[in-house]
Amino acid sequence: MGLNLDEKKAVVAEVSAQVANAQTIVVAEYSGIEVGDLTKLRAQARKSGVFLRVLKNTLVRRAVADSAFAGLADQMSGPLIYGISVDPVAAAKVLNDFAKTNDKLVLKAGCFAGKVLDKAGVQALASIPSRDELLSRLLGIMQAPVTGFACALAALAKQREEAVA
Repeated sequence: MGLNLDEKKAVVAEVSAQVANAQTIVVAEYSGIEVGDLTKLRAQARKSGVFLRVLKNTLVRRAVADSAFAGLADQMSGPLIYGISVDPVAAAKVLNDFAKTNDKLVLKAGCFAGKVLDKAGVQALASIPSRDELLSRLLGIMQAPVTGFACALAALAKQREEAVA
């Protein structure tokens, strides 16, 4: 059963709100995926902060028409699932990781920073570490000199104690 005009407007408004804050959109074909697998994918997307929905392509085209994602409209055909995220790599990572374990989900395209990506581009984007992972690496690098200095001071103090005793 189709959506009436008010429902269509509501979907376009909801997707437009997501797109307004998004940095990345990834689309994938999902034909033949079992309901249980799709539920797992949705749970993973929710955990990663990714807006994931199966939507009518015409409604999404309207939602992205006046945005940086307008170039993606040419890729919107067939049965698609849309992943939209504020985190630049989250949507690509969630859909790419799921596609590795389920061959019925096929990455089709994506858009990041106003540039349309093909399947290989989405996979490359997914391979980039997430923001949290990069921040934790940076913190580790920043702590390394301090930790080394503290260890050196502790060793020096220990040597001094041994020399005095």
